[in-house]
Amino acid sequence: MKKLIQNKVDKKTIATFPTVSFPGRIVVVLSATEAERAVDYLLSQPVLGFDTETRPSFKKGVHHKCSLLQVATGNCCFLFRLNYIGMCPAVKRLLEDNTVTKVGLAWKNDALGLHQLGEFQMGEFVDLQDMAHQLGIEDQSLMKLYANVFGERISKRQQLTNWERDVLEESQKRYAAIDAWACVRLYEEFKRMIETNDYQLVIVPEENNQ
Repeated sequence: MKKLIQNKVDKKTIATFPTVSFPGRIVVVLSATEAERAVDYLLSQPVLGFDTETRPSFKKGVHHKCSLLQVATGNCCFLFRLNYIGMCPAVKRLLEDNTVTKVGLAWKNDALGLHQLGEFQMGEFVDLQDMAHQLGIEDQSLMKLYANVFGERISKRQQLTNWERDVLEESQKRYAAIDAWACVRLYEEFKRMIETNDYQLVIVPEENNQ
């Protein structure tokens, strides 16, 4: 039986889905030395999921620099605290790499924030929105794509928390890890469906998708 996916999934449906939990290990990177070891390990992996977080601003005209870079494999996630280590050589090496498949969602937006921390030449990235479009999926957010494909809900409760706090809360770590790890899971499933054509696209009537 082919996997069923929808061209769109509505928020009311997503609200009924079970919440995603991160099953792997989370490592917080706080120094350039730790970053070197982390990047050596990450560049030995076949697929990496990327995301960033920035401290939200609630004042007009006030903007913060990118606070966190999260990079995940299928079973672990490294949280690079950029507000401490900045665009250190290891992070630059990771971002410039073209040997490992790197996956993000709307990654150009994240790249703009990262470039504010220092100069580097961004390596090639696979954007999940492009793969979703290839499958006929119109949704673009990570939450909707993940719900559509896996029937689980990614909580966004921690999104507007302070990503520059001295010590990240456990709930922040899990949230950040899930966003990067979800990119790996979606990439692998999108790739499988595209290569095998083992899926069926269900077109949802517009009135059901408000």
